[in-house]
Amino acid sequence: MRINRRLAVLGAAMTVITIVASPAGADAGRLKQRCYDRTREPYTSAVDSHLHFRPFGGKAIPFDELLGYLRKSGVRHASMYGIGQTLPVDSGCTYYLECPGTPVVPSMRNDFVNAANYVEERPKDPELALSMTFMDLNRPETIPEGIALYDKEYPGMFRWAGEVNLVKQALFPNHHKPATSENIKNWAPFMKTLRERRIPITLHSDLGSDAEPTKYLPLMEEVLRLYPHNKIVWAHMGLSKELSTMNPDEHIRIMQRLLRQDPNLTLDLSWRVLEDQYFSKPGVRKKYADFLDRNPTRAIPGTDFVASRNKEYKVYEEELEVTSRINKALNNTAFRDIALGENYFRLLGMKESAPQVCRAH
Repeated sequence: MRINRRLAVLGAAMTVITIVASPAGADAGRLKQRCYDRTREPYTSAVDSHLHFRPFGGKAIPFDELLGYLRKSGVRHASMYGIGQTLPVDSGCTYYLECPGTPVVPSMRNDFVNAANYVEERPKDPELALSMTFMDLNRPETIPEGIALYDKEYPGMFRWAGEVNLVKQALFPNHHKPATSENIKNWAPFMKTLRERRIPITLHSDLGSDAEPTKYLPLMEEVLRLYPHNKIVWAHMGLSKELSTMNPDEHIRIMQRLLRQDPNLTLDLSWRVLEDQYFSKPGVRKKYADFLDRNPTRAIPGTDFVASRNKEYKVYEEELEVTSRINKALNNTAFRDIALGENYFRLLGMKESAPQVCRAH
């Protein structure tokens, strides 16, 4: 398959290759290119920084099977999100949109299942970063105690926080309410812990709706003002299904302003809504690609795939392909930093480095 060609192409005399040790379970003698040849290799992202290993409700794709999806698609690093906002176990629902009126509330349940699976397997390929998704940003006083429990049960294993909801309009029918400015001020204790441990936090914070495109922007601005030294990742660049008609130039101006003001802000490019509602429109892809080319170190890729048992590999493969289409329009620097994972490695403080992109002949 095309996606599986991320491994080195044999027989190309002008391509320099080197033998590397194979991870457990991989084919012996795997070859790895010194540089990444964009003319031969896939444009799909090599990291998935936004992957939900657990669903909102119902059965999940088994852990080993999902790891197989990543290997098959060429993804070698992923953030292991649960979903902190879970449906009641007796609801019979697998997705919140199917059950308006049913409360969706923060829970530790998925994080502990993820941690147990991770400890049992300790996979090296793909390499995973466990994430804390239990945080109730409307009740920040409960978060330090929760982190302490995670420290006790799984010391040093959680390297990410989120995705957690600052404001998510899609969940309003399920009793979700936006965090308030007062809530945000009271985040200080747990944000201090994350800052000291250099743990990124991914916030879902809708910009607004088609009726009011920037209604909730002040909430994210308040977060960035109060916590400028935290590694904050803004999920989906603030876009959503509720905001499908925002002027791309206005959106880009807002993103550029906030990136300039806060050097620790990173944009999350996950969710196919970005491609379907914005990047794919005539003339718009180039605007966003130019924006990312100007800010190559400030974005990370992801699928936002939710591992419900009713999905198969072809669904993950499609989500990865769709969310990676923007990569084709990036210059080599942004492609390496974003698609090949350099920014992701830097956020996590990893020693790993993405391959350089081969120079065109």
